[in-house]
Amino acid sequence: MTLAKPAFPTPDHDHGRCTADALAHAEAVCEQRAQKFTPIRRQVLGALLSSHRPLGAYEVIDELAKSMPRPAPITVYRALDFLMANGLVHRIESRNAYLACAAHDHDATSAVAFLICERCGLVGEIPSGSFARELNAAARASGFAPKLSVVEITGVCTHCQKTS
Repeated sequence: MTLAKPAFPTPDHDHGRCTADALAHAEAVCEQRAQKFTPIRRQVLGALLSSHRPLGAYEVIDELAKSMPRPAPITVYRALDFLMANGLVHRIESRNAYLACAAHDHDATSAVAFLICERCGLVGEIPSGSFARELNAAARASGFAPKLSVVEITGVCTHCQKTS
């Protein structure tokens, strides 16, 4: 299988462009769904887009507090819930953290596969359609109605392998 784009950004990628594209995508998704992309939702997504590493809710609060009055945790959790419900953010269960969605071409019920670098902490997102179909079919055959599958794979990213 060939990936359309690399799972991890190159160290010299245009992060400003990356962030702007993700925010534009979020605006378009919210507009299509008649959802409000409020300033706090935008700011929370922006905080998550500040790096390609997952952030805990309190890390999001700390990031936001650099440029605005410190938001209440419930405000951030509500924004995160909205962003997850609209497929703009994923929760990395093993890290109890959140990550802005890097792949904009899957729906809310698709399986998501994350590659988590144990050295630098970056998280890549890869397509998982073929194994997801098999996994969902097996779940349905068991009488289970699958909603969302998340697979987390830990290891070492290409960039860290090169610097070893």
